[in-house]
Order: sequence, then structure tokens, then C-alpha cells
Amino acid sequence: MYPEFHLEVYTPERLFFDDEVEMVIVESSDGEVGILKGHIPMVAAISIGELRILTDGEWKIAAINEGFMEVRPDATVILVRSVEWPEEIDAHRAEEAKERAEERLRQKRSMTEYHQSKAALARAMARLRVKKEIL
Repeated sequence: MYPEFHLEVYTPERLFFDDEVEMVIVESSDGEVGILKGHIPMVAAISIGELRILTDGEWKIAAINEGFMEVRPDATVILVRSVEWPEEIDAHRAEEAKERAEERLRQKRSMTEYHQSKAALARAMARLRVKKEIL
């Protein structure tokens, strides 16, 4: 068990999480970052992937979109476009989004559309991964 610190996770629509935690792990543009109490202050860009929160000795996992994280020694604040618990994810809808993104990638359109399709595919894959971990 690790000492606790405060974690807040916000999207434009809601306060997703606000509680004391032991550890948080997110995917940054430089790879996975694990945060414990007393971590050196920093700001990091968050990549599409999983948000893992250790609280009361148990891991909670959510699908997370792009955003930013501010880390202070006693608190961390995460601001992202979207984040969902597994029970909030519609697996059928995520599978359809994955298929649409893969089809757009096969069509070899402009670089902008390519990057948008890659991001859509990454979001769908993260959502499906998180949903399957709970089953």
C-alpha cells in the first residue's frame, strides 16, 4: 500500500473522478507514466489509451482520450477530451467505430484524414481493450 494523494479527472462535460488514490498510470506521448505521492512536479501530454487508478488496494481502469496532466507532490489533475469506465462503453458502437476507422485508413486519403482516422482507431481500440478487461 502506498501513501495517498488527491486525483481529479475532468472532461469538458463532467468531473469524472475526485478522490484519494495510491497510484495513477496514464499513457503519455513519451510512454507510460506512473504517479505516486510526492512525485516531482510536471505537466505531461496524455495519449489515447488506458487510465489506471489504484485506490483501496484495487485497480480501476478507464478508457481515456487525449489531454494533459498536472502533477504536484500531493495532488494530480487530469484534463482530457473524454474518459469512460468499462460499464459506460458500448462495445458494439466501439467495434463499429473501429471498422469505420480501418476502412478510412484503407482508402488512403489526405494526411489530415489519415491522422484523424488513426486517432479514431486508437480511441476505439482503447475502449474495446478496457471493456474486455472487465469481462
